[in-house]
Amino acid sequence: MARGCRSDRAKGDDMGTAVEGCIAIVTGASRGIGKTIAQRLAAEGAYVAVTARTLAAASNHPLGGSLEETVALISDAGGEAVAIQADLSDPSYDRAEIVARTEEAFGGSVDILVNNAAACFHLPFDATPEKRLRITLEMNVVTPWLLALAVLPGMKATGRGWILNISSGAAATPVGPPFAGNVTGGTPSYGGSKAMLDRVTVGAAQDLYDAGIAVNALAPETGVASEGAAALIDIPDTFEPHETMAEAALALVTGDPSTMTGRVAYSLSLLHELQRPVYDLGGRALVEGWQPGQFPTELLRAPYLARGY
Repeated sequence: MARGCRSDRAKGDDMGTAVEGCIAIVTGASRGIGKTIAQRLAAEGAYVAVTARTLAAASNHPLGGSLEETVALISDAGGEAVAIQADLSDPSYDRAEIVARTEEAFGGSVDILVNNAAACFHLPFDATPEKRLRITLEMNVVTPWLLALAVLPGMKATGRGWILNISSGAAATPVGPPFAGNVTGGTPSYGGSKAMLDRVTVGAAQDLYDAGIAVNALAPETGVASEGAAALIDIPDTFEPHETMAEAALALVTGDPSTMTGRVAYSLSLLHELQRPVYDLGGRALVEGWQPGQFPTELLRAPYLARGY
């Protein structure tokens, strides 16, 4: 089914063809950031396999959303997607099965992998059960690593590929002492796992550079107004919409692997640096109020501002 993959939005080609013919996997795509990245990739011509635990809508799930709903949204918009149900927190689950099923469904090797699925337990260090610690590491570190290994043979055979790990601002080292309190505390399991994911990203980018494979990490600038965030806190005005994360993700999986790799990027700062317009999930209309020139300066990361962008 899949024809030759192109990933060259950075060259200024027409809308809707940035990843035309590319085969992509997006994990944790039943809701939130994963769902919207999957929609954005499909809108730009990718064949997308979406994976998560929730296949069908369940009335007892506190956050809602399902893989079937994500596939329906993509199909209704004219895209192509398949759902692959998987529990990525299960250490006995063979992650390579997702890659094999994706390649079978679309008739080619995977060009783009977006590791978005995550376990997020905001618990104090001395109140984190071993089971939750192991789930966090399995989801946030082991799964991205193993999925990346599973897509590498195909990427190496074609001489290019894009791996994007979704990180978090929680990976940053807290400032202190004294340490100011916040609603999520020190988050040592979640923040620690994302910090390791960032370091794995850069190390993998170095090791895969000569193979033409880009490996990057992307985090929201302050937070995304997702279902998960809404269940935890009252969403502040500084939280960004899903579209900025989706656009930043698209930028990183269409960048030149010889230059756009080894990044631990933040969404708004990256878009500001690239002066990249932010489109809706269908890739047709600009998102009002969230264009590079409209980002609140105080939200951007200092290194980007210091470069004069």
